[in-house]
Amino acid sequence: MAAVTLLTAGALVFGASACGGRATTHHKPGTSHEQAGGSVGRLLAADDGSGSRLRQVDAEGAPAVTVAVRPDSEDGWNVHLSVRNFRFTPDSVGGAALLGRGHARLFLDGHPLARVYGSWYHLPASLVRGAGGGTRLTARLYADDHTAWAVNSAPVQATTSLSPATPSGAATAPEEGGSATPRPDTTLEIAVSHGKVSPDPGRTEIKKGRTVELRVRSDRADTLHVHGYDKEARLPAGKTVTLTFTADRSGLFEVETHESDLLLTQLVVR
Repeated sequence: MAAVTLLTAGALVFGASACGGRATTHHKPGTSHEQAGGSVGRLLAADDGSGSRLRQVDAEGAPAVTVAVRPDSEDGWNVHLSVRNFRFTPDSVGGAALLGRGHARLFLDGHPLARVYGSWYHLPASLVRGAGGGTRLTARLYADDHTAWAVNSAPVQATTSLSPATPSGAATAPEEGGSATPRPDTTLEIAVSHGKVSPDPGRTEIKKGRTVELRVRSDRADTLHVHGYDKEARLPAGKTVTLTFTADRSGLFEVETHESDLLLTQLVVR
């Protein structure tokens, strides 16, 4: 009888733990069951182009990223990611999606390059050569469950160009007869082919007052237009056109083509 009583009491204790009482969780203390279940935002059927599903959240308070690179004095480049409403959580990779947490991935001309768990990353020249070379470096933000954070069905990402790497021990010098031309703070390279935009239109955060360079190539004649800044440039078929301007106005600005009416990217100036 005593043994039966103990077993019954034990069953009640475990039952209370499983249904009510103080439930045992397998997620971080202080997080909700919704977060632990990976149901933050809305999981879309579309992916980011590399196989990861898009996890869409509201634009207000959404994660954001900007990327800058500079040649390293010994090898390759130093990549700096500036994030907003986001923090890197390398200890939670593989876990549930928690809003504003996760990691970044780097892509070179659309090809996966590296996974990043902090604001700084050294990109070796050998890694770039091994990936087949390229100049368009994209940083994209992901949740811990490897879904890609998205706003308005577009991945949260930023793109810039890799300048030529400085050989080991070499120093850069201005061109003969004058000083070096200042490099733009943000460079976006965009291609339009058969009515499709590459990379997929996303949002790039830019600090107010910084210089933006748009490098656009279209397979058909068109017109490039930056809304809000009234900047335009003709796009001859098959040629890369560069449009440079200072982002001196705050807000959300769309970059599009006039004739084909394609959204190329969105600029968030703060």
